[in-house]
Amino acid sequence: MSTPAHDPVTDPHAAAATDPLSRERAHLAGSRAALRAMREDVESLDIRDVTANWVNAEVLARQIEERIKALADLSDTPLFFGRLDYLHAPGADQAEGADGERFYIGRRHVHDHDGDPMVIDWRAPVSQPFYRASKKDPLDVSLRRRFGYTRGDITAYEDEHLSDPGEAARTSKLLQQEIERPRVGPMRDIVATIQPEQDEIVRSGLGGTVCVQGGPGTGKTAVGLHRVAYLLYAHRERLARTGTLVIGPNRSFLHYIEQVLPALGELTVQQATVDDLVANGVEVRGTDPAPAAVVKGDARMAEVLRRAVYAHVTMPSEPVVVVRGSRRWRVPAYELESIVQELLDRGIRYGAAREALPQRIAHVVLVQMERSGEAPDDRVQDAVARNAAVKAAVKQVWPPVDPAKLVLRLLTDADFLAVHAAGVLDEDEQKTILWAKPVRSVKAARWSAADAVLIDEATDLVQRTHSLGHVVLDEAQDLSPMQYRAVGRRCTTGSATVLGDLAQGTTPWATRSWDEALAHLGKSDGVIEELTAGFRVPTDVIGYASRLLPHIAPGLAPVASVRENPGFFAVRPAAGAAETVAACEELLRNEGSTGLIAADARVPALADALTAAGIGYLAPGEETTAETRLTLVPASLAKGLEYDYVVLDEPQAVVDGEPDERTGLRRLYVALTRAVSGLIVTHASPLPSQLA
Repeated sequence: MSTPAHDPVTDPHAAAATDPLSRERAHLAGSRAALRAMREDVESLDIRDVTANWVNAEVLARQIEERIKALADLSDTPLFFGRLDYLHAPGADQAEGADGERFYIGRRHVHDHDGDPMVIDWRAPVSQPFYRASKKDPLDVSLRRRFGYTRGDITAYEDEHLSDPGEAARTSKLLQQEIERPRVGPMRDIVATIQPEQDEIVRSGLGGTVCVQGGPGTGKTAVGLHRVAYLLYAHRERLARTGTLVIGPNRSFLHYIEQVLPALGELTVQQATVDDLVANGVEVRGTDPAPAAVVKGDARMAEVLRRAVYAHVTMPSEPVVVVRGSRRWRVPAYELESIVQELLDRGIRYGAAREALPQRIAHVVLVQMERSGEAPDDRVQDAVARNAAVKAAVKQVWPPVDPAKLVLRLLTDADFLAVHAAGVLDEDEQKTILWAKPVRSVKAARWSAADAVLIDEATDLVQRTHSLGHVVLDEAQDLSPMQYRAVGRRCTTGSATVLGDLAQGTTPWATRSWDEALAHLGKSDGVIEELTAGFRVPTDVIGYASRLLPHIAPGLAPVASVRENPGFFAVRPAAGAAETVAACEELLRNEGSTGLIAADARVPALADALTAAGIGYLAPGEETTAETRLTLVPASLAKGLEYDYVVLDEPQAVVDGEPDERTGLRRLYVALTRAVSGLIVTHASPLPSQLA
């Protein structure tokens, strides 16, 4: 079944004469033809006679359209990247000596006209040994074959005879080549290079929340996205009902990762930022000073808002008299008070309790009617609940609350804030978040991002937020406790994948520990996993950046690069922008993408210098082309992005651009770790002492 172990075949002319490679190319051609036939079968479906009405027809037509998109054959994306030859058929009794089976592992399932599989989805249980099997534990695999591709065509293969004791374990050259392949365009999937420790996280169950601490280049974002793809495979019907969501730090980041899931055949996952989630109809037009944003993002604000919302409830002092025909039914004040107190004690949401109150009053009236000999039904109870006297009592006792108006009053009325923040926020903290000038209305207010989160919290106190089946939260270390609560509301009945790096926290309220973050998220039982093997950042680059770790995240394990190629790294004095532009020109001679990262304040001057030199450039998130491979990146937007080569301009300016040194050093750590193959640091000012 298997062939002798050898180095990858890389010469196309030699490959043509090699029987194994010819057979693999034939299987690829056959698989593409089978996928094309699967797509044509779906395209030819006639649904005119199988739908009862136009609504069903629209739903079915949309499902068919999505299926057709999922079956697209992307010419530059290999249908399969690996092969497993089992010693025995999976599931068979090995004592019987059953013949083994061969499976090709790819991004999606492909079958022939008889229904026999030609490519197995990487998420299927039978595919798992491709990622987990080793010489120590071969998992009944005799041969693992990896394929190398050039523009969608097989040009190399590499074998590991896992069950052969005479063959020594060795590093896969094709695996290294795939990891180091130049980055051009948006982020790509890692299905061909998932490592065992990553695979364990990817295949963890839907019921539990997983938090992944991972340094630069450890693949945490890719792991999170592939976990979504796996969960959609394993729990498709459930997640189709409840929905999935990927939350990123900004639009540039979301644009960068948006092609990963579609490449894996998953087209229904929504993407958003936290700001998108908490919009709630208010427009964010203002910004907060850091001290105000820290207080507004503090979890204690949830208690202030809860008090302010429920302070609208007042105990009844008058009875309710309901007139129906010639009869009058009286509900005394003490009985009304008992109903109101019970609703408060139950802790249900303000709006739900307000909707329940008229029905509870009507029920008391119905009991009185029954005692007098009448036989009222549910229609009578509904009519009593709509009675003018009952409505008036509910409005007085449990009035409606507008979340935005409530937050506006807290931020503009010092006395109102003082009452509800007593014992929660001290006087200085209250003064910090109070607006200096009065505001006429909700629409006229210059809301900040932190204000929108407060409104979202208040909205949830009034009416329950819809919960999704699974949420992925990336770059989570930058969220405030109140932002964690906002995300947690979106998965109260579901689970989450939390991704981040404590060393890359660049907000004044950055996460101090993942246990604390999970508690704010409402997932205290979440499992924390740590990835420390670096696949993206070269050894010399990550070693230089790790000099900052003792100053920004003491005790955090540094990333250990597994790259065999140490990468290109240089630190160069520069008198001005000309030297920085020259460094960009030097790196652009290489294949792949180049990023010029600089402190936000220096970006305009560097843009002018690039233009004067005739070098075209892109903004973060814009897709590179053959003509334009340079991206000019403000340091504040660099997080989560990666480039083959990076020029980092003026490290000290990056540090100085933040409100405090620790945050500045963390921002610098992010900027230093965006390179895949090489980094040049240019500086006119002295380097930060922490890099010495």
